[in-house]
This record gives sequence, structure tokens and C-alpha cells, in this order.
Amino acid sequence: MVKAVVGANWGDEGKGKITDMLAKNADIIVRFQGGANAGHTIVNNYGKFALHTLPSGVFYDHTTSVIGTGVALDVDRLSSEVESITSKGVPMPSIKISDRAQMVMSYHVLFDQYEEERLGKNSFGSTKSGIAPFYSDKFSKIGFQVSELWDDEAALKEKIANVVLKKNIIIENLYHKPALKEEDIYAELMGYKEKIAPFVCDVSAFLYEALKEGKEVLLEGQLGTMKDPDHGIYPMVTSSSTLAGYGAVGAGVPPYEIKKVIAVSKAYSSAVGAGEFVSEILDEDVADELRRRGGDGGEYGATTGRPRRMGWFDCVATRYGCRLQGATDVAFTVLDVLGYLDEIPVCVGYEIDGKVTCDFPTTNLLKKAKPVYETLPGWKCEITGIREYDKLPENCRKYIEFIEEKIGFPITMVSNGPGRDDIIYR
Repeated sequence: MVKAVVGANWGDEGKGKITDMLAKNADIIVRFQGGANAGHTIVNNYGKFALHTLPSGVFYDHTTSVIGTGVALDVDRLSSEVESITSKGVPMPSIKISDRAQMVMSYHVLFDQYEEERLGKNSFGSTKSGIAPFYSDKFSKIGFQVSELWDDEAALKEKIANVVLKKNIIIENLYHKPALKEEDIYAELMGYKEKIAPFVCDVSAFLYEALKEGKEVLLEGQLGTMKDPDHGIYPMVTSSSTLAGYGAVGAGVPPYEIKKVIAVSKAYSSAVGAGEFVSEILDEDVADELRRRGGDGGEYGATTGRPRRMGWFDCVATRYGCRLQGATDVAFTVLDVLGYLDEIPVCVGYEIDGKVTCDFPTTNLLKKAKPVYETLPGWKCEITGIREYDKLPENCRKYIEFIEEKIGFPITMVSNGPGRDDIIYR
């Protein structure tokens, strides 16, 4: 069976914890899209970790961790990440890297930085990890695929010369920065070859055989529905599809093999970077209190450390997010954080041009949307450590059930703490 763990919202929903938890019973965990521009925070017996490229199942010695074809592979970041976990006592994971994956180059990071600098106040709030320039090159057919590291030297150098020619026209004339050198790019690629050679394989063939043998495969997505380039809050989106359906493409498995889709959603909302965010808390004191208490040690980006924008739970966005993901299950995370509140607002609709809608609109209409709230009573107590749903406070259960009814998808897992075992099954 293939299960996909994906985000229902803006990212940072707690997918890492859910993947880490489900990996206990999985054989293979696959990162199928995105790059090192977002992180998954994991708390387990080894300690606390922020993963950016490695799948969140790397902490089990029975699993294989796969970097799929759809990933923006930053070789240096991957190498550093492996070293960072093994240095803390985690056994060296079994890693496989798709020979069809493409690599983030140093100049992708530079272009990301240069463009954000050029745009100034109109910037996209990029993490400056090179992701948009990487995917631009991939679809312009001038990216470097892992398999090309074993290409004929003359052919590889010819391609490098073509890429450098194009890049330098922009670097020198638009950004007024130092030109790239062909020999530096070749040396960079050969350095990558040395680092990843032991792990490269035909991932789609590996997964095909694994599924024939009845192995359980987890697909781990990055970010969430609202950051999808087709269905999200365009243009303030990421550069690869964040949807479970893309898992078939990015991993290289048949779509019909994905039997379960676990859409992860926080019990409140948060977002990093620019873009429309209807249920955002505008009172900074209220937002900062939730930010300070939230997440795992506060709501700050696992990659950037930037404070996240805070909001109340958004039923409109989450229903849309779960629908686009094809959710069979919803994992409801960080519920324990809300225990300090007397009352909890929940966004149940958007008012646009005087009319209330429960359907998530396109960005041009989203800019006009105002949240419509219903307020529920809080439960005013600590719930971490509770393992049975019926033992949760009545108002806590009512909050879960209210949201479940509004979004129309079953909440089957409730996370009430940062640890691997802080989970309630319904």
C-alpha cells in the first residue's frame, strides 16, 4: 500500500511528526517534491531535529529513505543533514536517490537572492534556497539531472557552456553581479557526483518491485495545498505541486497505488511568507501569544527561523485543501496549544463584496475576503498525555467535532503534544 502524508493548508502543519509516527509500520518513505526550502520538525528518542530534504522516517533502522524524481536535490544540504543526524547517534539511514532527480546548483541560490533583492518590497518572501530558479531551469530544459553526472565529459561541458552563457547575460545585465565560470560549475557537479554516487538508483523500478512484494510506502509532501502553484494562492506559492496526486509523478508509482491520503491540518492556522491569509490574527499581542505557545517551541520557520503569521482555524481553506488532496483521513495537530484560551474563534465563511461564501476563491477574490467567525468555548486545561478520545475535555471534543462537520472530512488522528506518541486515534 502507498499512503501519502500531505498538508491541507499553508505548510508547517506537522507533517513531519505524522510521517515519523506512521513510518514505524512502513518500509519505505519517499520525499516526492520540493527542496530544502521548508523543514519538518521531529521530536523523538534521539532528540529534536529539523529535516529539510531527508524523509521524516530516517530515524527507524528498518526503513529506506528515498529522494524522488520530483525533488529539488540540494546535494550539500542533504550531506549536511545526514551528518547532523548521525552525529547525534542516529544510525546511518538507508538512502536511495533517483537518477532522474535534478540538482539545485549554487547559482540557483544566487539567482533567488538576487531576484528578491531586486524586487525589494514586492518580493515573494522566498527562503532564498534556489527553488524557483531551479524549477524554472528544469522546465526550460537546462537543469542538470543526477544521471548526467555520469555523462560523457565533453557533452557535459558543452551543456555547462550553454547554461553559463544564458545565465551570465542576466547576471551581468539585470543584476550587475559577477559572472559565472564554466570550470567552477563543472567542479561543483563533480563534487556532487562524489557525494551521492553510492545512493543513486532507478527509484521508480525500486518502488515497483517493492510494491509487488507487498511493502508499505509512505509519500511525504512538503508545504500544503495553499502553496500549490496551480491550486494555491498564486503567485505567492511554491514551485512544485504540493498535492498527493503529484506523489505518483514525483515518486514514480502508479496513481492507483495511493490508497490513503492523510491531510495534516493544525488546530489553528499559521503561514510563512507573503500571500493571502484570511483568518490571520491582526491583533499582534494576541498573535504573538499564540505564536509563543504554538508549534514545538514556538511558531518559527524550521528552515528560516522567521516568525510565522498566526491565524484562527480556517474551515473554508481547510475544506478546500482536503478536497484537492483527496483526503481519506485528517490528522489534527497541536490541539494542546489552545488550552489557554477562554474562547476560540473559528473562521466558517468568507464575506466577499457583501456575500458570504464557504467556497475557497481565486486569489483576486481572496484579496477582498473578510473572515466570518463562530466562537467556541475553550477547555482551559492541559491535554497532553491523554491517549483516549473520550477522556478529552467536553469542550475540546466539541471543538474537534465542530471542525470535522464544517470541513466534511474525517479527523481520525489528533495530535496533543510534540512527541511521537502524543497522538489520539479516533
